[in-house]
Amino acid sequence: MERTEDGRYVVVDGRRWRASDPGIPENLRAELVAELMAARRAVKDDPESARPRVQDAKVALGERGEAWWDEPTPDGRRIRLAAAMRTLLRHRPADRTICPSDAARVVGGERWHDLMDDARSVAADLSADGIVRVQQGGEDVDPGTTRGPIRIARGPAFPG
Repeated sequence: MERTEDGRYVVVDGRRWRASDPGIPENLRAELVAELMAARRAVKDDPESARPRVQDAKVALGERGEAWWDEPTPDGRRIRLAAAMRTLLRHRPADRTICPSDAARVVGGERWHDLMDDARSVAADLSADGIVRVQQGGEDVDPGTTRGPIRIARGPAFPG
């Protein structure tokens, strides 16, 4: 696939499209791309639920939303973290969890440690909306008061 000289765009049939963030670790990129492809295939049969899945995956990959090569705004970073969490949870089996660091690695690349407080905060916000459940030791916990490692699971309001 042809890329622009600066690597920020791919060129397909003479049309320029934003490239994925090259800072995403390969194992997580593979999950995001797999979910994107599954969502694209689903658009034909169920566009109402598939289009938000496509949007989440593209935002998580850095192909939509704020440009990955610019310093993100706090809101832009939170939007991308939330999209990464939803996309990774959709890709994994329904009974599996993710770590907030997975989303932080997607958004922050090598500087993912700097995003851990934001990732936990986004998980807490999603938990308050019922989209995810925050767990520790397999039990649901209050993300606002829990210290130590947590996991994120699909919540009762998790979007298909």
